[in-house]
Amino acid sequence: MTVIDVFAHSLAPEFLAQMNTIRPHILDDFPYMKNDLLTDVGKHRASLPADHQQILSAVNLNPEDFVGPEQAAELCRSANAELAAMVRDNRDVFPAGVAMLPMNNVPAALKLIDEQVVGSDALVGVQLFTQALGQPITAAVYEPIFAKLAAIGAPIWLHPVFDARKPDNNLTFSWEYELTQAMYGIVAAKYFRKYPGLKVIVHHAGAMVPYFSQRITYIQGPADVADFQKFYVDTAILGNPKALELAVDFFGSDHVLFGTDSPFGIPPVGPTRVIEEAVNAMAITTQQRQGILHDNWQALMA
Repeated sequence: MTVIDVFAHSLAPEFLAQMNTIRPHILDDFPYMKNDLLTDVGKHRASLPADHQQILSAVNLNPEDFVGPEQAAELCRSANAELAAMVRDNRDVFPAGVAMLPMNNVPAALKLIDEQVVGSDALVGVQLFTQALGQPITAAVYEPIFAKLAAIGAPIWLHPVFDARKPDNNLTFSWEYELTQAMYGIVAAKYFRKYPGLKVIVHHAGAMVPYFSQRITYIQGPADVADFQKFYVDTAILGNPKALELAVDFFGSDHVLFGTDSPFGIPPVGPTRVIEEAVNAMAITTQQRQGILHDNWQALMA
């Protein structure tokens, strides 16, 4: 059985070169992105265990944070084309990729979905972040993107970013809070009810939601619980089988997908081994484990 990692990252080298012309030495501002596995396909391939594949999404070097709407759209277009070509050239290990969108240009973002995701043999969804341009991802301006993705049945990969207004951001806890708040926003906006085809894959095992599921139950009620349970989540919490069991208990084993956040988390090649060991240590059935490692992804793409 091939293990499919649904949440691994890359940084397309031509896209990085373009960003460096906009801001020279741009990765000095993002030192954690200085990782050869992000930009060197050969090294990335060599880092993968046998019988493993990765669905690739970009790191959060988002054009809208640096340039205007038209240029952001062109940068996303070229980055998506570059990632699609990487997938086609390496389909044995990278069966699919996830598109970037220019969040300062929603009309162009919708056009990119039509042109680069709909009918694509390489790009199967889009990545959104918990905030864009200082607004929550559920701000009204971004709602057409959710509606579009639901209409075409393509998933959203939801990745955290820091809230720049907060002085105490940290990688250990802040991103999990931001993910939880974004999930809350999606439920509060009733997107799952407005857009029944909506599919959202949340990084880091659904963040705080499984642990606080009973607070959701008693404070928000059964309808909101049912909406929270419509999220898909990955396993990227650097191990901890008991926490992963909570995710299965709340979201259901069919909504948990193997994901690692590679190559981040555990140097030098990422946490694939540690997370896979945790999945294998979970108190779940063999069929549920196979679902997490492989079958749930296939079902989501069917």
